[in-house]
Order: sequence, then structure tokens, then C-alpha cells
Amino acid sequence: MRTSPLKNRTVVVTGAARGIGAALARELAARGARTALLGHEKDLLEELAASLPAPALALGADVTDLPALQAAAREVRGRLGPPSAVIANAGIAEAGPFDTTDPADWRRVIDVNLTGSAQTARAFLPDLYATAGHYLQVASLASLGAAPLMSAYCASKAGVEAFAHALRAEVAHRGVGVGIAYVNWTDTDMVRDGDRQAALRELRAHMPRPARRVYSTETVVGRLVRGLERRRTAVYAPPWLRLVQPVRAVLPPLVLRLSRRELARLEAGGPLLPTGLLGAGGEADRAATGRAT
Repeated sequence: MRTSPLKNRTVVVTGAARGIGAALARELAARGARTALLGHEKDLLEELAASLPAPALALGADVTDLPALQAAAREVRGRLGPPSAVIANAGIAEAGPFDTTDPADWRRVIDVNLTGSAQTARAFLPDLYATAGHYLQVASLASLGAAPLMSAYCASKAGVEAFAHALRAEVAHRGVGVGIAYVNWTDTDMVRDGDRQAALRELRAHMPRPARRVYSTETVVGRLVRGLERRRTAVYAPPWLRLVQPVRAVLPPLVLRLSRRELARLEAGGPLLPTGLLGAGGEADRAATGRAT
């Protein structure tokens, strides 16, 4: 294998305790990068850091807490060196009809996914200026086309796409690159928990065949890290997602036609209920913010 340009560089990963974030940490370390792992679950982060073949630092931090992120940035700088790359991966989701969703859960998804990404960039931009580094924003298929029953998640992922485009234009003259990673359904506990909800499972089953498939974290992360190495402005995991870009304007009427039929059928079997925050990551976020149920 060729030497990675990330070797002996410091890379920050938020939401690193599990799922895509943990898989990113393992892949980056395998390529020789020093990794700073940020998230709620300090014990899992420390266990992961200890297992990596390259220097790693585990830091408990809430991405919506700017002072905590700024303190983490100082510690990363002091112990691993200024980051050459930052991956804004932290994210949560909830699902269900908008009018019955818990407003606190809805807002928390926006705060973590959108505001948290912006706070991450704000905390680490001074280091990226110093290293002429790269900021990679993890977005979603939901950034390209919104789906029913996931209004907060879709709004947040459309927001991070717009934020990354704006940030790229602001910092390019200072040598900093900004990329967007468009990710399809990935085998994480959040997606597995979503599949336990009948409405979400049925709606995904009616998506076009490539879009309904769930991809392994290793497949997705391999694409993301290769894109990071090449400082790509857009990374698609899987690659076919790039084909959605030129036709994204036709998605809303197609989704409307499908959901009008399928949601009526599902509601005939009983009311569709909100899920609350999904997966172990959602539970960790509730616990960290004192909202555990």
C-alpha cells in the first residue's frame, strides 16, 4: 500500500464512540494518522483509542458545547499536534410524524447535527488555518432528497450541506479545503434501530433498489478516507450517489407520490408513533444531557 498523506498527521473525528466514527478512527490509524476521538461515551472512546495502532487521544465532549470543544482543541494541539483534518461526523436521528414528535427531540437533532457541526468547525478552524488542512462534513442521502417521518434529520443534513458549501467559499483563500461526504444507509445501531420501526422499514423497502440497500461501515469509511486523502470537495459512499446530484430537483414529487400512497396504507393499520432518539448513540445523548428515559 502506498504511504498515506495522513501518516503522522493529526485527524479529529467527532462522534467516534461507535458506528461510522469508530470505523473512521480504525481506518485512519491503519494509515498511520494520529487520531483525536471526540464524543459522549468516554469509556468507549478510551477503549477504542487503546486498541489503535497509532497514537490516539480520547476526549469526552458534546459538539453543541463550544467551550468544551475549544478546550478539546487545545488539548489535541498540545498532545498530538495541530490537526491537519477534522471530520464532523457526530449525528443523531429521530423519526415519526412531525406533529407528534417530541419538540425537544426534534430540536436536539438539529442542534447536534447542524449546530454541532458548525461549532466543531469554529473550534478547530484556527488549527486548520495553521496546517492548510481539510474539514470533512459527513452529510447524507437525506441532504440530496428529504423523506417523510424524518423531518429533523433531513432538515439538519440539508443544513450541513449548505453550511459546508458556504464555509468552503470563505476559507479557500486561506488554504483550507472543505468536503462533503454523502452517505447512504449504513449498518450502524441508529439504522438498525430505525429498521425496528415498521413505518421506517416499509418506507425504505419502497425506495429504488440501490437506495434501499444498507452498506457496511467498512465500505463507507473506505470511501470517506480516500476522499479525505485527496481533499475531495464531494465524496459519495456508495459511488452511485453522485448520479442523484443532477436529478435531485425531481425527487420531491416522486417522494410525495410514494408517501401519499404508502403512509395512508400504514396509518390504516394504526397510528404512526414517534421513535424518540434512535440507537445507542441517541441513548448516550439523552444520558449526557440529563434526558435519559
